[in-house]
Amino acid sequence: MSEPIRVLVTGAAGQIAYSLLYSIGNGSVFGKDQPIILVLLDITPMMGVLDGVLMELQDCALPLLKDVIATDKEEIAFKDLDVAILVGSMPRRDGMERKDLLKANVKIFKCQGAALDKYAKKSVKVIVVGNPANTNCLTASKSAPSIPKENFSCLTRLDHNRAKAQIALKLGVTSDDVKNVIIWGNHSSTQYPDVNHAKVKLQGKEVGVYEALKDDSWLKGEFITTVQQRGAAVIKARKLSSAMSAAKAICDHVRDIWFGTPEDKTWKVVEGLPINDFSREKMDLTAKELAEEKETAFEFLASA
Repeated sequence: MSEPIRVLVTGAAGQIAYSLLYSIGNGSVFGKDQPIILVLLDITPMMGVLDGVLMELQDCALPLLKDVIATDKEEIAFKDLDVAILVGSMPRRDGMERKDLLKANVKIFKCQGAALDKYAKKSVKVIVVGNPANTNCLTASKSAPSIPKENFSCLTRLDHNRAKAQIALKLGVTSDDVKNVIIWGNHSSTQYPDVNHAKVKLQGKEVGVYEALKDDSWLKGEFITTVQQRGAAVIKARKLSSAMSAAKAICDHVRDIWFGTPEDKTWKVVEGLPINDFSREKMDLTAKELAEEKETAFEFLASA
């Protein structure tokens, strides 16, 4: 058995964490021989609920779970961390402008970034889930100057999984048969799910998705809007936001960040992809939104 690793989940009394914690504790993310010390952080009013989550984790009797620590104190939560999964954030309320949401979250992620900087290991891997995830991730990274910026990433894997699933459903294959799907840009309705470079396995052969589907109007229209608006569609149907699929995406994301992709055990930026005019227009649109969010967040960061 290896030494235990310390894994923090924030917003630990919330519904995404409720779907996530069991998978972390049972070895699905870090491997079946990796013991874990699980640290659960939430705000003080949620400590009663968090106690219930703690009881359930104890009752799961998971052999890899060496300890579970529930706290509302950052100095306890962020100490000596190997992995930080920042799920907790200020949710958007009715009538709330995106700007107000940004302001509230800049404050949260500035504090958490500073806590990572002060208490966590310098090798900590940080995954930001709480929305607006891209900008929250940037805020946390900027507030933790001593931690390498490549250790920070935010969750777009849910969009990626949604896109893969739509292609697989359309072609009657499993999502494992679809690869090299890309999500460009912001985790918002401007994101661009791109399958120009994607491949699908059909009768044992790899074929480009455009070639396999022979339905360009669906790929350039309904497919994109379905993925962009899937979160809203789930809320409309369930009256709650995506939790099970979000937790699964977090597990996929963290596993790949921890172990690397199967070929090279690390991650790197793919360079030199040809980008067509249709893609460039979609990418420019989401990049503009991200740049505006960044500018607003940095104004708040300076005054926070």
